[in-house]
Amino acid sequence: MIARRLLVAAAALVAGLVAAAPAFAAEIQVAVAANFTEPAKAIAEAFAKSTGHRAVLAFGSSGQFYAQMAHGAPYEVFLSADAERPQKAEQEGLGVAGSRFTYAVGRLVLYSKTPGLVDDKGAVLKSRRYAKLSIADPGAAPYGAAAVQTLQKLGLYDAVKPKIVQGSSITQAYQFAATGAAELGFVALSQVVDEPGGSRWLVPTNLYAPIDQQAILLTTGQDNAAAKAFLAFLKGPQAKAIIRRYGYEVR
Repeated sequence: MIARRLLVAAAALVAGLVAAAPAFAAEIQVAVAANFTEPAKAIAEAFAKSTGHRAVLAFGSSGQFYAQMAHGAPYEVFLSADAERPQKAEQEGLGVAGSRFTYAVGRLVLYSKTPGLVDDKGAVLKSRRYAKLSIADPGAAPYGAAAVQTLQKLGLYDAVKPKIVQGSSITQAYQFAATGAAELGFVALSQVVDEPGGSRWLVPTNLYAPIDQQAILLTTGQDNAAAKAFLAFLKGPQAKAIIRRYGYEVR
């Protein structure tokens, strides 16, 4: 009788532990635009604590990710640096219709590791005080396209073009500027919002097209409840607070 009671108690304990564990704990494969690296890490950590699910993050340029997805890469969620590629994914059947939304609006910054080099009007771009200007590949990274648009609006693109060095992503463009390989760099505000020292110019938004960064559930993740939960979490107050902390706007 005692043995039976012990067995029943043990079974009840195991059942209680199972019930307490997060339901349907799973992994999600998430492709993340390089500019969103740090906030994505913080969001994934908060998501894991809240749900038990684990978001496996890959970082790179939005254009490169789209090419990979078109060739069968197993990402389940796409956090793009633009709206164009998620729209295209939806139209071409790579993304789930109706799942697309803007999770952040990015800001472009002209940055230098050298204090005092960048003024609050960006006039340094017209000077001879630099030899190299880093930008992300405008064909693959929306922040690179925004940099080109800014230079064109200022009437400086042709004069500055010989000085431009392109990074494959906004991360590489930032690395060029952060290491001094380029004296100036057009980067994402999120990359330098906590960076001490240096100098910067927050580029006015009327100089480039809005950087609406959109997320979409990919068809490879449409049967993964955890992938849907991640996107729901991304829309929530905890994630939005993290996004704002890194210098993005949210809608």
